Amino acid sequence: MRARHLALAVAALLSACAGTERFDAASDIHAFLVSIRDGDAAGFDAHVDRPALKTQLRARLMAEAAIGSKAAGTRLLVAAIGRPVMDVVVDQLVQPDVFLAVAELYGYSPDAPPPGRLIIAKALKPLDAGRVCVTRSPGGACVLVFRNEDGVWRLVGFEGDPGLLKGPKGP
Repeated sequence: MRARHLALAVAALLSACAGTERFDAASDIHAFLVSIRDGDAAGFDAHVDRPALKTQLRARLMAEAAIGSKAAGTRLLVAAIGRPVMDVVVDQLVQPDVFLAVAELYGYSPDAPPPGRLIIAKALKPLDAGRVCVTRSPGGACVLVFRNEDGVWRLVGFEGDPGLLKGPKGP
């Protein structure tokens, strides 16, 4: 009986820690999404690990390009000349206006009040120590991946639909 109570206490403690981590992350993720909505480049940069995000996006785009190329020679060509081209593309992707459709997906539209941190906390899924992802629905697939870097949660990965990365809407 005593072991059971200890196990329940440990489970409750771990659950509380996970909840605290999610709420802590939600605060920075909320600030990140508000910065996108408001076109605040400094706020965006404060919550993005550019080198990590660029590496992840480059690898993802290169893999998708290689998969789309059926011929082995074309895959080698993509690998050889693709990296410099992908570096330019990725540099252009890591901008607040490019992530506007992502922010709007979570209710951070320029013409609406932003959702609260609690809403974001509910959309977070712990991945491992110091990493969480924002899902579209509870238990769903990851869209944005954040890592705790010295007390600030920064975007390190984008796992969502690449079509979301398109920038602001036209006039």
